[in-house]
Amino acid sequence: MNAPIGSSGDTDGPRIALYTPEYAADPHRAYREMRSRYGPFVPVELSPGVPATLVIGYREAVRILHDPEHFPADPRVWQESIPDSCPVKPMMRWYPGVARNAGALHARYRVANVAAIDGVDLYGRHAAVEKTATQLINTFCEAGEADLLSQYAFPLVFAGLNEMLGCSPELGQRVAVGMAHLFNAIDDNADLGMKMLSEALLELVVQKRVEPGDDMVTRFVQHPNNLSEEEILVNVISMYGAALEPQQNLIVNTLLLILTDDRFAADVLGGSQSTRDALDEVLFTDPPVANYATSYPRQPILVGDTWLPAHQPVVISLSACNNDPALSGGEFLGNRSHLAWSLGPHACPAKPLGSLIAQEAIDQLLDALPEMRLAVPSEELIWRPGPFHRALAALPVVFPKSPPLNLF
Repeated sequence: MNAPIGSSGDTDGPRIALYTPEYAADPHRAYREMRSRYGPFVPVELSPGVPATLVIGYREAVRILHDPEHFPADPRVWQESIPDSCPVKPMMRWYPGVARNAGALHARYRVANVAAIDGVDLYGRHAAVEKTATQLINTFCEAGEADLLSQYAFPLVFAGLNEMLGCSPELGQRVAVGMAHLFNAIDDNADLGMKMLSEALLELVVQKRVEPGDDMVTRFVQHPNNLSEEEILVNVISMYGAALEPQQNLIVNTLLLILTDDRFAADVLGGSQSTRDALDEVLFTDPPVANYATSYPRQPILVGDTWLPAHQPVVISLSACNNDPALSGGEFLGNRSHLAWSLGPHACPAKPLGSLIAQEAIDQLLDALPEMRLAVPSEELIWRPGPFHRALAALPVVFPKSPPLNLF
């Protein structure tokens, strides 16, 4: 059987670059073209000279996500041939944490991660988001305009994550800069970003050994699995990576939908459709992590009629798979079969927490500023380039000037 190879050098034409402004501006057009030309497996580049196979078929993705034996998340063989200067390497390299291991080692880290997350008081988090949202809204409500990314979504998520992890604002600022370099993954600063991130969080881990608190890092430090300092560090880094940019982008992408789609613009504010409906649609159509859940087959493997080569990244396009015509038929309301939280042993354990934060943040803003609208036409908004995220550069809005909200 002469099956095509999904990610070798022998592809029909050039690879599709996932790091360009053109792709970022309209990824759904790119996915349609990919599907028409290649089917469920697409030869792509994550950055110049870094080939991968992008999975855009929903059923194929589900099979892969549920088969860590044949599709392990361990990139160590792959990364040996990738120079340290490669902008996506810091985001993809191996570390002793939950996202880059399988089997017993993955289970060791997964249990500790779940314990750290499950210790968060969801009722208390609801109140904390409301308080932070009120404080942030009061910083711009009298101006009549704001960038909801830099002035609202990012500081809200950032403050909440630091609080849950027990991280001071000073350390947290260093974390934020490092994460921004890593998620952009299009410049030469990704390695610097990982260095900044590691140094700041190592200080936090050491601090929690001396001064424990009711926070996630303390729960890592005190977990009976006895994680080493390095293991705690990389698992905390993984939590920042999984929460900071994806959470802020989920909030912003959902706000964009509510402000621009007639089905939501009036209905959410009028009460006939909920913020949860809007969140579900965004998780289908524009999930904040568009392409990820990467695996590295140990040997060539045939999936359908396509050979996937050994030790090359197989990247799940959560966005393209969600929009596979074979799956959805374009109906999203009440449909939660999307892959935005991933599936299988590496599925996100913080789904209830993440959903709560996003919904509360959006509801608080819409309640405070119900007449808010975009400050520019939606087609003038800029989507940030990068192979992994679906992220706006800014979300400028205008609204009638309003007096500050009462703090509680």
